[in-house]
Amino acid sequence: MSAEVKPVTNSLSTNLPKKTVVVIGNGMVGQRFCEKLVEFDKAQQYRIVTFCEEPRAAYDRVGLTSFFAHRNAEKLMIARMDWFREHGVEIHLGDRACAMDLATKTVRSQKGIEIKYDVAIMATGSYPFVPPVPGFDKQGVFVYRTIEDLNSIIEYAKKSKRCAVIGGGLLGLEAAKAAFDLGLETHVVEFAPRLMPRQIDDAGSRTLVKKIESLGVRVHLNKSSKEAHGNGKIEQLEFNDGSSLDLEMIIVSAGIRPRDDLAKESDIHVGQRGGITVNDQLRTSDPDVYAIGECALHRGMIYGLVAPGYEMAEIVAANLTGDERHFTGTDLSTKLKLMGCDVASFGDYEAPAERAVPLTFEDPFGGVYKKLIFSLDGTKLLGGVLVGDASEYGTFSILAKGTQPLPCKPHELLVGKSGGASLGGVESMPDDAQICSCNNVSKGAICHAIREQSLDSVGAVKSCTRAGTGCGGCMPLVTDLFNAELKKAGKVVVNHLCEHFKLSRTELFAVIKVKELKSFDAVIKHCGKGNGCEICKPAVASILASLWNEVIVKDEHVTLQDTNDRFLANMQRGGLYSVVPRVPGGEITPDKMIAIAEVAKDYSLYTKITGGQRIDLFGAQVQDLPDIWERLGAAGLESGHAYGKALRTVKSCVGTTWCRYGVQDSVGFAVRVENRYKGVRAPHKVKMAVSGCVRECAEAQGKDVGLVATEKGYNLYVCGNGGAKPRHADLLVADIDEETAIKFIDRFFMYYIMTADRLTRTSVWCDKLEGGIEHIRDVVVHDKLGLGAELEAMMQRLVDTYECEWAAVVKDPEKRNRFTQFVNTDETESCIEIVPERGQSRPEFWPNEFVSLEQFREMSSPNIETVKDSPLTPPTDWVSVGKVWDFPKDGGATIKYGAVQIAVFNFSTRGEWYATQNMCPHKKAFVLGRGILGDAAGVPKVACPLHKKTFSLQTGESLQGEEYHIRTFPVRIDGDDVLLEFPPTELLDRELATEIGCRLATSCQTTPSQPRELLEV
Repeated sequence: MSAEVKPVTNSLSTNLPKKTVVVIGNGMVGQRFCEKLVEFDKAQQYRIVTFCEEPRAAYDRVGLTSFFAHRNAEKLMIARMDWFREHGVEIHLGDRACAMDLATKTVRSQKGIEIKYDVAIMATGSYPFVPPVPGFDKQGVFVYRTIEDLNSIIEYAKKSKRCAVIGGGLLGLEAAKAAFDLGLETHVVEFAPRLMPRQIDDAGSRTLVKKIESLGVRVHLNKSSKEAHGNGKIEQLEFNDGSSLDLEMIIVSAGIRPRDDLAKESDIHVGQRGGITVNDQLRTSDPDVYAIGECALHRGMIYGLVAPGYEMAEIVAANLTGDERHFTGTDLSTKLKLMGCDVASFGDYEAPAERAVPLTFEDPFGGVYKKLIFSLDGTKLLGGVLVGDASEYGTFSILAKGTQPLPCKPHELLVGKSGGASLGGVESMPDDAQICSCNNVSKGAICHAIREQSLDSVGAVKSCTRAGTGCGGCMPLVTDLFNAELKKAGKVVVNHLCEHFKLSRTELFAVIKVKELKSFDAVIKHCGKGNGCEICKPAVASILASLWNEVIVKDEHVTLQDTNDRFLANMQRGGLYSVVPRVPGGEITPDKMIAIAEVAKDYSLYTKITGGQRIDLFGAQVQDLPDIWERLGAAGLESGHAYGKALRTVKSCVGTTWCRYGVQDSVGFAVRVENRYKGVRAPHKVKMAVSGCVRECAEAQGKDVGLVATEKGYNLYVCGNGGAKPRHADLLVADIDEETAIKFIDRFFMYYIMTADRLTRTSVWCDKLEGGIEHIRDVVVHDKLGLGAELEAMMQRLVDTYECEWAAVVKDPEKRNRFTQFVNTDETESCIEIVPERGQSRPEFWPNEFVSLEQFREMSSPNIETVKDSPLTPPTDWVSVGKVWDFPKDGGATIKYGAVQIAVFNFSTRGEWYATQNMCPHKKAFVLGRGILGDAAGVPKVACPLHKKTFSLQTGESLQGEEYHIRTFPVRIDGDDVLLEFPPTELLDRELATEIGCRLATSCQTTPSQPRELLEV
């Protein structure tokens, strides 16, 4: 499919005729030229037209291998179509420029479009070199260059078992990783005696080979292919030494050749071995035609990396807009993670012995090799090779580019200074030090952007400066610069949980685990301050559950929980709850469905099928929850934990149970997985799925943990999610059996629980985690940190100590008693109007406007004159509302007095009692008695469980600076009795009656079918 994007009219354009620049090729370098010319062309003297042979605009070829994990081309896009429209750049997609007439200065495309140019930019890139081996034209032979190539590889891999990658260079090893992740038995075949022959030496290659083969990939060095055999498709690869490999698939990644055919046909000079010849201004033999990127031959050199291409693009764009720059060659430093192994080279790493001295470090046990090249006098670092550990790549490469003498002795760069002294770090580097070689971003540019634009995150630095958006090798230095600049500005980068804990969640988890702390009181006494709040209490409760797995409704834990966990159901509008029984793997018997239906019918519950293959029952009153659970439990149903930051569901397709395409028992495995991890608390909700074949009906690749069946077992995907910011899961490991899958899920799930921030989904955790999915793979699959056995044991403890929380309440009269609506009466009352809809019942819509206390009074007593702007009028009485033990420690409960609901709070850690109206003024819901207690800078507060609006328990004022205010009442303890000071019931009813609150909650509606005037605040 082709497309043409024409420019929008730019109101800043002058009336002068514009010169036309035609850019032939819209790869990474061609797109960078377009962007730089737009940036530099302040006078708007150029019209830009670009031809793109592929069906999509420029995308990130450096990150091409990541496509195998997310299968989403959009994630690789460098520029969106909106960018071309906004900047007036014409792009012709799916249309190759096939002819150029130098005499008439015209470019013609395959589709017949002709554009006259003033300047032409050839950014045609390169093509994969395929050795002239007999049989390489058979079915099953692929190159590794475009997204279309990758899609073809993915499809063919489904019917293959073994694959050979021809070429052990950068792209060859990337292709090998892709083949390995697709579940293929993978072989790397390299003609040279070492891997990556242009970047690393023999010793570095040995380390790299050892690392790669430890993963199960076979490496064959000094091998040249003689012929590929097979009847129409690949079956065997024969080598010149007489050996052979049986296989079904070959990926050729044996280097590149410059695409100079259009230049040749246009009589533009090309090199003897290929490449469009250019001078230092990147001009070709025709002065109006330039060549940049992999197609350009500069001083006999073809540059196959993106950074030199970017530099060329910027130089030409600058010169066309009045500057005078020259390209004199460039740094070929590169840092990659190949097959999970860091590999980097920088500077002049091949400097000859007559002007250089090497220093090497080799750790065969850790798989680390480092070779640094110094000047003869040892005062200058010239270059180096790093394998296995490239953490110092950024610092080393900058030292190699700099002109200053080394700040230390040569050997100290490898082993460190004695006494632990610093080698200087990023702050000691000069402002002109190049931090990002891909985008030519200096230290000074990054620091200036952070200061002048008040950048507040590393991500913002990347977006603003483009540092780190290429290969990503400079990100440690970018992060160090960001932190250093914030420190200079007096800002501290903190990740504290809240004002009560100067620790991150990860740090707090470690403290609780090591010190074996078992309660919130013990935790805050050990490493916190104050009384806690609605942030830290649920976070600590989650950690305690993840470590010790005590029932969350145990007395010492219950008031730490958000209302969903405290009442083991999801709070919905109006303070009602939804009940979701667990349906493991989505498999359910007719008898269980009948039990659910009977409960829904008897309690007038609204029913809906969820996206996770369960049945949701909405509209349950808090006092009915234990009875509902008891009836569901009698039918063999238990809590589905839809209310918790825990495993929600394991979705499945029918797999081999029924489906004719199924290759594994996805339902059976889903049931096993769900029953294993049910109830496990985590920093956020966790969703899983199991698909019985690659058709993926269970959408496993959009889940936190996804399993997709193959002929050999399962591919395990992690860190995906749907929602507002969908993320395709990453392939963690391929073709594993069920036992191995369980082991890796144990490790993954527990490592996430240990290290993620609160309320962070696995997708965000992965993106923020240094090293991302590669680090997770190292920890989970390769056990890099040696934590595998411990993570498995921690998860097994949670599995072994599981108890259904609904059953724990049903069988315990004391716990069951907490679910009464009012502690001082058996009366019950509805707190929101219920209306019919499509044969079921639902609560009326919430109000659209804030309603003041004056309006509340007017609506409650429209015919009775009230005394405005005055407190409740005496006389008052002290009224007993219950016993001390009726109100949970550090929590609240609700009492009924006349027609009014009052929330009473036992703030036991402060030795204080408080009482307020039970209705939250935000949404007019009667729920404050179920809120979490805490303090803000010492002021006692309650957080509404619906939307976390916080109010002072002393004054009733909003602690978030909003207009909302709640009424408070004096409390007195007399022996075991709890007494509140009230005005006469008729006056209190007129002010705060529940019935009036319910009317308020639906009085300000504006619906499409019935518009009405909103109350004026």
